[in-house]
Amino acid sequence: MERGPVVRITDVAALAGVAPSTVSKALNGTGSLRESTRVKVREAAERLGFVPDASARSLSARRSFTVGLLSTDSAGRFSLPVVLGAENALVGGELSALLATARHDPVREQHHVRTLVARRVDGIIVTGRTTEPREPIRVPMPVVYAFAPSVDPDDASVVPDDADGMRLLVEHLVGLGRRRIAYVGGRAEQAASVVRHDTLVAELAARGLELVGPPLYGDWSEQWGRRAVDAVLGRDAGAGPGERVGGAAGVDAIVFASDQLARGGCDRLRERGLRVPDDVAVTGYDDWQVMSLASRPPLTTVDMRLERLGQRAAELLIAAIEGEPAHGVERLAPRLVVRASTLGDG
Repeated sequence: MERGPVVRITDVAALAGVAPSTVSKALNGTGSLRESTRVKVREAAERLGFVPDASARSLSARRSFTVGLLSTDSAGRFSLPVVLGAENALVGGELSALLATARHDPVREQHHVRTLVARRVDGIIVTGRTTEPREPIRVPMPVVYAFAPSVDPDDASVVPDDADGMRLLVEHLVGLGRRRIAYVGGRAEQAASVVRHDTLVAELAARGLELVGPPLYGDWSEQWGRRAVDAVLGRDAGAGPGERVGGAAGVDAIVFASDQLARGGCDRLRERGLRVPDDVAVTGYDDWQVMSLASRPPLTTVDMRLERLGQRAAELLIAAIEGEPAHGVERLAPRLVVRASTLGDG
């Protein structure tokens, strides 16, 4: 198939009635031009089907117009939506993304960092599978940390606001009349477990309430969620269905630190003859829909808005590339997702 004639920058300039140098500035977003001039040039380029030469654009702007997306995870359930959100924002900014996964291997991570630097990317977004602070990477271009913040307070990091998420849950549960609330966390040494517990205690205290029993910590699994329910109820796993005496009798809500824990907890409460939410309301955290929607009943939970978090990280990186870097930790507000585990079928 024959191709049509190549449209050159001089053709766009002639149609728009401007100099070729003005076309270059208008299409590259550089220079001091009136917005009306930029619009006129873009319309002329679109009408003619003009495709800018990417290599020439890079040389003139001294940029590669590519960004590295470095995940310490294998693009898993937390890092994948962050990466997708970041990529969407980068495409909107006419930037391409190079994805590298370190798979929790520091040697592999260093290899990817060196490769991204060698490719002269304009900047790097670093993300991970947990919100644990991490050591920064040292590279000669802007870096923004998403989900897993940098330990350096001068770096730009975007993280979910877990404290705000727990405040939303407490307001919801107390508003429903729940007063005897227990807490089941994941690993005790991890920030997500600690922040969610500490905020829960503080928010209950502000309302004249106390957490029922000590916090329970284990791994982030359905199995631990099931075992934790037995601990909350204060009876061994062999107690018969419907028995509701001893231990923490009268608990009317359990706040689980993740959806995976909460799904296991719902299963165990049902096996013990307790109705969710009639007898015990249950909340999760993360809105990982593989768990939150598959749970019976579906879980009231907190959506950390991870795609928006990735988008915000990309916005900060683009600003840094353009000479306006941010510093410190920015916390992204989550949203409460109310489902049947607290409200029932009604």
